[in-house]
Amino acid sequence: MTAVLNIHQKITDYGLLVKFKLSLTVVFSAVMAFWIAAGGRASLGEFLMLTIGGFLVTGSANALNQVIERDFDKQMPRTANRPLAADRMSVSEAMLAAGLMAFFGISTLMLFNELTAVLGALSLVSYAFIYTPMKRMTPLSVAVGAIPGALPTFIGVVAFEGRITPLAILLFVVQFLWQFIHFWAIAWLADEDYKKAGFRLLPSKNGEKDKNTGLLSMIFGFALIFVSVLGFKMGLTNLPATVFLVLLNGYWTWAAWKLYQDCSREAARKQMFISFAHLPLTFLAFLFS
Repeated sequence: MTAVLNIHQKITDYGLLVKFKLSLTVVFSAVMAFWIAAGGRASLGEFLMLTIGGFLVTGSANALNQVIERDFDKQMPRTANRPLAADRMSVSEAMLAAGLMAFFGISTLMLFNELTAVLGALSLVSYAFIYTPMKRMTPLSVAVGAIPGALPTFIGVVAFEGRITPLAILLFVVQFLWQFIHFWAIAWLADEDYKKAGFRLLPSKNGEKDKNTGLLSMIFGFALIFVSVLGFKMGLTNLPATVFLVLLNGYWTWAAWKLYQDCSREAARKQMFISFAHLPLTFLAFLFS
């Protein structure tokens, strides 16, 4: 019985180490971008290969993130139970797991083409070794983190096309802009937790909750509306999809305006919940366009 419990705990710990749900979300972006680019011309094997490669690279980045932040994770209730923070896993074990995932993940992406593998490695390195340390230095870390956060869509298109295309750039820009509005809402709600670890993530001068968060979220919302129209001008979306995307981004921008106006947890929570539905709906609009 004890052995079974130990195995269950170990599986749970590895799920926490790779941030299983977050990694699946990242892989979803890459797979949807691949599907949009393929237009029904891809095989199930290719989808599985991208899923496995993307998940391993993402899991490696998340594991390295926890190695670097293990002492800070101990200071926040929502992360204190992570395996490294709770001393249930050694740094060497986590590093070994991260190294193996990185090797096999990038090798799997290489089966598509070299550029896909390079982009996968770039997303791993920039997330773990640039964005992660910057989180305690400056709110600009959100902009830096938005780059590896948006690369999955880029990777998905390049995996199919073998080159950088206007579709790859457009989907990258969409997910890049999306992350600011999404993450600032989360940072607003988790502000007290982040401050305990010294993270500076809100866009105000001193990292405090103020109208700047709502104002900048609105600006990025308007930018998404512009990009929606740009996609139509580039011939990458049809008129019904464009109208849908403009309305969707307009609604999200309105939610950001409410955060600007109210500066309340309720407004931040609404902005966050809209973000959860935003990406799937956006990808579906591109897919059916």
